[in-house]
Amino acid sequence: MSTETNQQPNFETFTEYPSRVTTLFGVFTAVAVFGWAVSIFLSGIHFWAIPQIPDGATVSGSLEVITSSWAYVGPIPLATLGAMYYLTTIILAIWWFDTRHPLIIKILTPITVTGVIASAYFVYLQLVPIGAICPFCMMSAAATVVLFGIELAIIRSAALPPMTQMQGDIPRLISGTRYTWPILVGAIGILTVGAFYGATLAPVPGT
Repeated sequence: MSTETNQQPNFETFTEYPSRVTTLFGVFTAVAVFGWAVSIFLSGIHFWAIPQIPDGATVSGSLEVITSSWAYVGPIPLATLGAMYYLTTIILAIWWFDTRHPLIIKILTPITVTGVIASAYFVYLQLVPIGAICPFCMMSAAATVVLFGIELAIIRSAALPPMTQMQGDIPRLISGTRYTWPILVGAIGILTVGAFYGATLAPVPGT
């Protein structure tokens, strides 16, 4: 009588990727950093430049886009939310470089899909209701599309195991992670946004 044992594979030290995957993740990280920089720049405009515009002043072009009601979710600029999106992708990419775990690639997929859908909607808002284009917003939209494309290329190159096989490896992924770099990068990103906003609260004469 034969018995079958269903053992969950241990992907804790999964390193059997083609070299192309490492290169793609490097490019992915670089694009995410670019998108983060653009979003931080736009956040600075929201925090510093827009409050200086006199009430009733006529704006056009980029300012028409970023001063519209669609440019905010409550009091938070979309650019700042975009910065958090890119920061999340950067942290996940660093996490992958640390563990090389295929589950992280799976986690990135819905995140990059969400970024593309959101960017498509924001581009529609610029083209139709607002009728003006913000070049920096379009750069950010292009970055989200590129990230999604790279994510698809990584999935095709990595030959990932099914998600059902990886779920049981989550505790080993967590316990085997060195959190220093993800936490450091996340803290720097969040503190940068906080510093940008905090500068607007400084008691500067004449403001």
